[in-house]
Formats: sequence, structure tokens, C-alpha cells
Amino acid sequence: MTENNQAQQSYRLQKQLLIEQRLSGEGKSAAIAYILWALLGLFGAPRFYLRQTGTAIAMLILTLTVFGTIISTIWWLIDAFLIPGIARNYNDALRQKLAYQIL
Repeated sequence: MTENNQAQQSYRLQKQLLIEQRLSGEGKSAAIAYILWALLGLFGAPRFYLRQTGTAIAMLILTLTVFGTIISTIWWLIDAFLIPGIARNYNDALRQKLAYQIL
């Protein structure tokens, strides 16, 4: 029975390692999102990177208008606090998806 438990633990560990390996390649980095935020944040670049396409397009369109630029600037500042959570949520969802695929 202990050999069976060891085999199951080894199998679970291999699955977790595979998930984390794929996540490191496919996951999103908050550091990269912050670089995009600093350089092209008003145009929604970090949101495109973090797969928040709908809000990224809205931010891009707002930035192209005079009044919208004011709104986009406020949104851009708020995004500085939201980026880590958005990246974490994306990576958590990806981790769950990968776990489901591996099972």
C-alpha cells in the first residue's frame, strides 16, 4: 500500500511540475505589464497583454478623444494598482485550465 501511495504522490508531483512549467511559459508577468503600463499605458497596452481586450479597446478609443484622455489618465493611474491582481487572476485561471487538461 505504501508503494501505491508513493506512486500516486510521485504522479501528482509530476502533474504539478508540468503545470508550473507550462504556466511559466504561458503565464503573464506583472513586471512586463508594468513596463507596458509605463510606456504605453494610456493606449491600453498592459490590458491587451493581460488579455483584457474589451477594456483595452475602450481605453484606446477614449485616449484618442480630448475628453477621453482625461478619463484614460485617471484609468491609467488606477491600473497601477490593478495590474498585479489582473495578472494573478489570469495565471490562476490558466493554472486551473492546465490542471483540467492534464487530468
